[in-house]
Amino acid sequence: MARSLGVAVVGFGWMGRVHTQAYARVLHHFPALGLRPRLVAVAEEVPGRAEEAAAQFGFASATRDWREVAADPRVEAVSVTAPNFLHREIGVAMAEAGKHLWIEKPVGLSAGDARAVADAVAKAGVQGTVGFNYRNAPAVEAARELIASGELGTVTHVRIRLFSDYAAHPEGALTWRYERERGGSGVLGDLASHGADLARYLLGDIASLTADTAVFVPERARPTGATAGHSRATGGALGPVENEDYVSCLLRFASGARGVLEACRVSVGEQNNYGFEVHGTRGAVFWDFRRMNELGVSRGTAYQDQPVSTVYVGPGAGEYGAFQPGAANAMGYDDLKVIECHRFLRSIAEGTPHGATLADAVHSATVLDAMARSAESGAWVTLPQ
Repeated sequence: MARSLGVAVVGFGWMGRVHTQAYARVLHHFPALGLRPRLVAVAEEVPGRAEEAAAQFGFASATRDWREVAADPRVEAVSVTAPNFLHREIGVAMAEAGKHLWIEKPVGLSAGDARAVADAVAKAGVQGTVGFNYRNAPAVEAARELIASGELGTVTHVRIRLFSDYAAHPEGALTWRYERERGGSGVLGDLASHGADLARYLLGDIASLTADTAVFVPERARPTGATAGHSRATGGALGPVENEDYVSCLLRFASGARGVLEACRVSVGEQNNYGFEVHGTRGAVFWDFRRMNELGVSRGTAYQDQPVSTVYVGPGAGEYGAFQPGAANAMGYDDLKVIECHRFLRSIAEGTPHGATLADAVHSATVLDAMARSAESGAWVTLPQ
């Protein structure tokens, strides 16, 4: 029989809801897990929101103060889905309280923040999982295996894109996301963090980079009340957007491959246009998040005029078989978080890490810090290996 594990969620916006739903579903897809998550507590500072979450999802208690969660002996594992500027303080406190940690990327505002949380997790001897959900897609895992197998030959170059329109509307509210002190490096932390993780996950360490950034919507209206997600605001006083709307980055990998990483949060006409194209000396592989369960694959010996085939991933790829019985049955975004939840809980059950860890968050944050330095100086920046 599965052992009960008391879990809590700190921060109950959209992502807090996604984590909660993943806890509720995880045993449906992974019945042999050995742990049964029990929703013990939810913390959210917006008045009434924690109580609403408790009523809807069945948390045993609700609070506006995350410190009560850290002190709660019923809580063994915590999801931290609060805004970026709170990641370090909450993450360190939860680890020091002996709670296993599932924390959203980018894990703070800098590599220093991510490293502080990683150090606290290591010192406490708890497990730490990070929300790099796109690497959990079975098609992405299949692409990684294809690259590693050598079927594409030697990888020569990659292009990674993360384009979205969530901040494109000029009436988008000036929330914490657009402030340097609370939101950090804007689209770098929000979207390019995923790109940095995918680049390393697929092709290995990045040796050096050069980047350019821009702000295209320089002012937004301050909200007059509590916000959730990407709210709009009109009539409030205008304030400056302090962090980046756009980043483009040239990458040099330790392997010798080259890359381009581009991310934008104000791309009109683009809704979650995330993906990658990896080219090798004998073939290529293509992935688009909007067609999450398929790959474009070119391989063979033709070199010129070599066709690209559409491959629908099936039960043999990643965790696909836990969700669907055959290829071309669709999986969705929330399923990726169920996979992430499973790997977090499996890490706890077995005492060894599974999935993206705090070390991966430190690597991603180090790349983001290097992008910011390069954009400021205009120079190439060498990354530590």
